[in-house]
Amino acid sequence: MNTKRSKLSPALLLKVFGGAFFLYLFLGFMLLPCLNTLGSIFTTKNAAGETDPLAVIRFFFAGNMGTFVWNSLKLAICLVVTVNIVGVSIVLLTEYFDIKGARILRLGYMTTMIYSGVALVTGYLFLYAKDGILTAAMAEAFPGFNVDWFSGFNAVLFTMTFACTSNHALFLRNAIRGIDYNTVEAARNMGAKPFKVLRKVVFPTLVPTMFSLTVMTFITGLCAMSAPTLLGYDSINPEIVRLAGSSVADEAFPQARAALLSVILALFTIVLLTVLSSYERKGHYLSVSKTKAKLQKQKITNPIANVLAHIYAYVLFIIYMTPVVMIIVFSFQTYGAIRMKRLDLREWTLINFFGTQDYEYLTNRGKYKTREGAISGLFANEATLGGIKLSFIMSAIAAALACVIVVIACNYIFKNRSKKTGIALEYSLLFPWLLPTILICYSYRVYFNSNDVWYVGGTNLYLENHVRLLSILAYTVVKLPFSLRMIKAAFYAIDEELEDAARNLGSSGLTTFLKVKLPIILPSVLAVFALNFNALFTEYDMSATFASSYGTTYAMVIQAMCREEGLYGYNVNASGRRCASTVFIMIVSGIILYLVYGVGSRDLGERLEIKDRRRKRRERLMAKLHRAPKTSV
Repeated sequence: MNTKRSKLSPALLLKVFGGAFFLYLFLGFMLLPCLNTLGSIFTTKNAAGETDPLAVIRFFFAGNMGTFVWNSLKLAICLVVTVNIVGVSIVLLTEYFDIKGARILRLGYMTTMIYSGVALVTGYLFLYAKDGILTAAMAEAFPGFNVDWFSGFNAVLFTMTFACTSNHALFLRNAIRGIDYNTVEAARNMGAKPFKVLRKVVFPTLVPTMFSLTVMTFITGLCAMSAPTLLGYDSINPEIVRLAGSSVADEAFPQARAALLSVILALFTIVLLTVLSSYERKGHYLSVSKTKAKLQKQKITNPIANVLAHIYAYVLFIIYMTPVVMIIVFSFQTYGAIRMKRLDLREWTLINFFGTQDYEYLTNRGKYKTREGAISGLFANEATLGGIKLSFIMSAIAAALACVIVVIACNYIFKNRSKKTGIALEYSLLFPWLLPTILICYSYRVYFNSNDVWYVGGTNLYLENHVRLLSILAYTVVKLPFSLRMIKAAFYAIDEELEDAARNLGSSGLTTFLKVKLPIILPSVLAVFALNFNALFTEYDMSATFASSYGTTYAMVIQAMCREEGLYGYNVNASGRRCASTVFIMIVSGIILYLVYGVGSRDLGERLEIKDRRRKRRERLMAKLHRAPKTSV
């Protein structure tokens, strides 16, 4: 009887149930949809209704599908060059060289961390589009200036070059700060000039980080979505979304073509990540002195080089800061000033954020007509407010689900490090990293747009309000690999002796996890939750793939604002709401980043110390209040 009880213990039942549930999730929401997409390429039927496995591949070589692949490759290759040049520059200018005003410059260079994606692209459009502020000023100053310069490949490359340097600002900055100053000082004492020290001593230590950043930048350019869509550049992801919404009546086998483009993206991604993993496994380590010294900023001794470095630093600062400043300023301007792109410092308003105003316009018959409430603010407009609420709820749920799944998985992985089940679980959670986001979302859209999927009880998840659940599932799956790498690193900080001590005191596995492990990893988990939410709140790629009147997210609302502005006298103040939306996103992202890198970066000891200081201040305040003399009435 004891043997039977031990075999059917609650812990064993929980493991079996958990394993079966995870297998259900992996097969149903990761593997099968993607295999269905792959299979759809070879089950295409020709005009005669016969299955032709090679029809789409022949169409690829005969049609213009190769153009989209080449355009994405060209963008990715050029971005690797431009982003690395600008990204390395901003880090060296703020962390390595002694540049005046480095702190202010750093804040400007890191503005892309508080607004990105569709919000960033619309911000650049506000300045550089055909009717943008700076383009209009240039056309007025130079009559022959091409007002259509900011479109196509050049516009996408320019925008993404400055949008994609946030990874350099985070990771390369940490790598620079980790350099042992003793090696730099030794080279200087041997007579090496500053730029030679940079080339011979500093850059070799940055090679592993630079290699990772290069691969990340290449994948970002290859899978670009918002910038090519809004700036009119024919790349892979926008074409996949377009084909996904098309039908056989419009063009030849659009779904199979979208599937083929998705698989091509996946192959590129898998190859790049395989190369990156192989490079990391080689273990590129640098031997440094035992007493590591903090890096000190290097002065540029050549006067001409010093002046040029300062000019270059502040030109970059202006490029980064101009969209941010102009959007903030114009978000408080009137509708007329925004439409004319002319700053009027005499008139300031909050209408772009709150409240409504009537709109008076001249009809074709020469009569004035008033449309009540046509000018509305961000939080007074039904569409934008609905998009904010929907994105907030879906992003919060998906970010929380990703963290919960990964925390439970990491706890199991660390308990079963040497077992195949733990290794299999880890690789399963990393599986979405092998595939581009667009492939996962497209697979979901096709696979679950049916009543025959028994995994979900025969429910069509792409129908009506169910598309919101489908979006949450896609959000969660896409964020699992990132969450795993971040939270897994936090688990390494747990001292095994603490767990052994809790077990010796009679604590169960669940109690040990809740009372010992969770408080230690909680700051990292909250940081991952915040970063996931920040990325999903303004996410555009997945939203565009699941485009539906029942699932119009905040990013989709922002994207549609200018396209529909003033149509039939409605949606009049779209430009003003777009500016206000960008400011709102900056505020939300700024608060989250502060919680992550400010409050959230404190470890358990720091939090306990701060809590103790607050308690002592409160006790001192209460003691003073008690000692205060009472006044007689």
